[in-house]
Amino acid sequence: MYDYHLCEERDVLCIDQKSFFASVSCMSKGLDPSSVKLAVVADTKRQGSVVLAATPPLRALGIKTGSRLFEIPHHHDIYIINPSMKLYLEVASKITEIALKYVAPEDFHQYSIDEFFMDVSRSYGRFADSAAAFAVMLKDEIFHATHIQCAVGIGSNVLLSKLALDFEAKKSTRGIAEWRYHDVPEKLWSIEPLHQFWGINRRMEKRLNQKGIFTVGQLAHYPHHYLKRDFGVIGVDLHLHANGIDTSIIREKHQVYKPSICKSQILMRDYAFEELRIVLLEQAEEVTFRLRAENRLAKTITFAAGYSDEGKVSKAYTLSEGTNLTRDVFQVIWGFMEQLCDRNRRYRTLSVTLSNFIPEEDRQLTLFIDEFSRSREEQLAKTIDRLKRKYGPASVVRASSCTAAGTALKRSGLIAGHKA
Repeated sequence: MYDYHLCEERDVLCIDQKSFFASVSCMSKGLDPSSVKLAVVADTKRQGSVVLAATPPLRALGIKTGSRLFEIPHHHDIYIINPSMKLYLEVASKITEIALKYVAPEDFHQYSIDEFFMDVSRSYGRFADSAAAFAVMLKDEIFHATHIQCAVGIGSNVLLSKLALDFEAKKSTRGIAEWRYHDVPEKLWSIEPLHQFWGINRRMEKRLNQKGIFTVGQLAHYPHHYLKRDFGVIGVDLHLHANGIDTSIIREKHQVYKPSICKSQILMRDYAFEELRIVLLEQAEEVTFRLRAENRLAKTITFAAGYSDEGKVSKAYTLSEGTNLTRDVFQVIWGFMEQLCDRNRRYRTLSVTLSNFIPEEDRQLTLFIDEFSRSREEQLAKTIDRLKRKYGPASVVRASSCTAAGTALKRSGLIAGHKA
């Protein structure tokens, strides 16, 4: 057991706007999100589109984030609308302005568009008698200004505030919950299955289950030196978190030492292996477009392809020389996919990640690569990038596969054609 008296007791709030996208969309149409069945769908014209958000009455029918448009019942009282990111950002910015009235910017952390952390240890005393009273005041002010209902988790650290939000505040009619160190044995250790705990995915859960660990309490009491032996520094973090300990402070901003560029997709349906080729080409084009915009090269290329039922294939490969060309990224990944992927199974997710960056000017010359040809190809790619930035992403597209020439280009994945 850890001595909680040695841990710093802070007052951290984790605030989540309930059904944010659906609520904002409802209010833009003069509807009440607490009583209306409404779904925000990525594209209302495509039956396979993902449901981005749903109001509580619609969730009660089994429709939730990640559902598909074709799963929504055809009822006259169900509203289905497209998202409006501009509107969502306007409302989120308004809520952020309210929060920053009470804390310094360095004590504020935006976790996502509809969730943020505030460390009010130094400031809540100016406005309320306790952190809980301050949470009530802030929650009411946000509702009066935006008509968005919030849930607030209060904790002794960032971790406990997040857990208080997810496991109690969101389910409470009051919408506020407070977890302190003395609440850990009662409230934290009973959590199961493990993938519900912040920071543990299903793959990690499976590995922990193999060790006989099925609840957070069992993880908290498992010898930490074995966790360190089997999982490294992550094992130590797991043990600390299972005991409610988190030493991170919002003011001490996290520095990204290994940045990456990633494109991940949940596919519209179950894809056959050969169909992944076009999706992969599009993803490779997008990540290299972003990489060229930063005048950098990537040396490490990673991909992950998830099966529609269970499991996935993943691989990371490091080049001897960096690249920012779509062709190079595509050829590396597709080569490994042909070796590692099961051609008879169906796929539902695909992601491409570039990392291990170096500046373009730091690239070393090599006798094994035609530098003139590579330089010409990079200049062509950047010219196309400028056209896309000026006229829009659809201004330059890859040649159609309807023609023989287009088929050849599609197979090579090298050349882009100007859209008529």
